[in-house]
Amino acid sequence: MGEPKPVIGALIRNLDDQFLGDYTGNLKKLAVSKGVELKVMDAHSDMATQLDQLNTLISQGVKYFVVVPAVTEGSEQLASIIAAKKGGAAFSNTAPTVAALKKSSNFFLASSPESIAGSIQADIVDAYFKKFPQKLGPEKSINLILFLGQLGHPAQIYRTEAVLKDLGKKGYKVNIIAKDTANWQPDEAQQKMDAWLNAYKGKFNLILANNDAMALGAVESLITAKYVDDPANPTKDVDGDGTFLKVPVIGVDATQVALRSMSENKLYATVLQDAAAQAATAFELAHTLATKGSVNGATINGIKPLDKAIEEAPANDPALVKQIYLVPFKGVTKENLGAFLKK
Repeated sequence: MGEPKPVIGALIRNLDDQFLGDYTGNLKKLAVSKGVELKVMDAHSDMATQLDQLNTLISQGVKYFVVVPAVTEGSEQLASIIAAKKGGAAFSNTAPTVAALKKSSNFFLASSPESIAGSIQADIVDAYFKKFPQKLGPEKSINLILFLGQLGHPAQIYRTEAVLKDLGKKGYKVNIIAKDTANWQPDEAQQKMDAWLNAYKGKFNLILANNDAMALGAVESLITAKYVDDPANPTKDVDGDGTFLKVPVIGVDATQVALRSMSENKLYATVLQDAAAQAATAFELAHTLATKGSVNGATINGIKPLDKAIEEAPANDPALVKQIYLVPFKGVTKENLGAFLKK
């Protein structure tokens, strides 16, 4: 008889989310390659469901987990249940609270620093308006439509704060024409953009979204309304700015759907949130726990734990730095699109 397969539970916030679908697909591939039994649970963005799913897996003897919490505030309760069984987990994508990570040294964060995504969006916007200054309003003004993710989610908070702060630092006067949550969903964003087009057509020169799915919803709305460079030739990039839409639309995630949209001159740019690297880092942390019992500051998936605290919770607590593994973000524009787009 051989050794029993290691078992890892994967508690995922919502598999309908484009990014988390990619992320979980990567987890499944890694499980097959490492001979791990992976038990995937989809919480459909509901915390009570996720707690029930955790208790089900615990009752089946599962001790080690990859966790994308349904909501940040629920992470402490998840951690308490896992810690009571002397288990461990790699929280990922949705950051846990400081209190959750402090439940045990066998809890980790494998994610990306959300404020960096906002800063990279600001860099992309800056490069665009330096190239096309005629598209700015008076006094370097940006008239912005802004799509927010699930309100209170760390990515919604930090990405939004960083992009607005950095645009201000770069000397832009940002007027928010309209902003609202579309809860990461393309259909919600499309409906909101339809309404905003009716109200604000001709009054905005930039659309930003906290993720690609919402950005693509906005893109579809603009295409349907023929809010493009040349309505008579709606797929022609008349002004050569990299999109045939009247204004640039920029997201975050670099999902393959978004990258294809960029290749078709629809979406202008995005920021790579590396689903493969986040999943690999979280999986390797959970696998190390399941096979060795502890991580002990090891380099995981080529990433070392933090050596000092950063501004963003929970990595702002110096006591937790050895439990934080951060996967870098990267800007994706037409210049480097080919490196990320799968054939």
